[in-house]
Amino acid sequence: MTTTSPTTPGCDTHDMVVVHRAFRREFALLPRMVRAVPPGDFAQVGVICTHAREMITMLHHHHTGEDELLWPRLRERVEIDADLVDRAEAQHEVISRLMAELDDALRRFAETADPRSGSELASVLDQVSIALNEHLEEEEKLILPIVAVTLSVAEWEQLAEAGMASMSKPRLLVLLGHILEDADEQERAAFLEHVPLPARIGYRLIGHRRYLRETAAQRRDLR
Repeated sequence: MTTTSPTTPGCDTHDMVVVHRAFRREFALLPRMVRAVPPGDFAQVGVICTHAREMITMLHHHHTGEDELLWPRLRERVEIDADLVDRAEAQHEVISRLMAELDDALRRFAETADPRSGSELASVLDQVSIALNEHLEEEEKLILPIVAVTLSVAEWEQLAEAGMASMSKPRLLVLLGHILEDADEQERAAFLEHVPLPARIGYRLIGHRRYLRETAAQRRDLR
């Protein structure tokens, strides 16, 4: 039987597709959550703003990992269409600017809990969702197949570890629920193989229940 060395080019990138699904879903749900909040319901506004900020932070670290560990390696090792990587980096910048706008919009919504500030926030979230979907679709179709034959297993795991290291350990247990929500059984098992054993145990004992409780509160007003 032939085994692949951790330093030999070739890795399975499907776990990133699983992560992307969580970003797609949550940034599509967030504007709906915002629009569904009853005027003056500061408690629910707090729930949604907390969730939005966590998703923004998670996406920021995801993109930072790509900027630092992915794009430079592709440029160095592959005769890749320069426009492809340039476009991916430009898409990151567009999303980053939109997320900066979200900071102010989230603050106003948290302070007022009124329909006007909610509408403004939902509008920016819609733009983030559209830009993110465009970027992720292109990345999955055009870039990940190149990554799969260019980066080694160790280099790919470095990218995944950087993403997990950016989250606090208690929140990682909950965020795993978001990542695995739309995964099938095989994808779930494959993804969890790369999660440290203590975190896997913590997710099963604590994190999954907390994730279910939190998402029920976040999606309370959705129909």
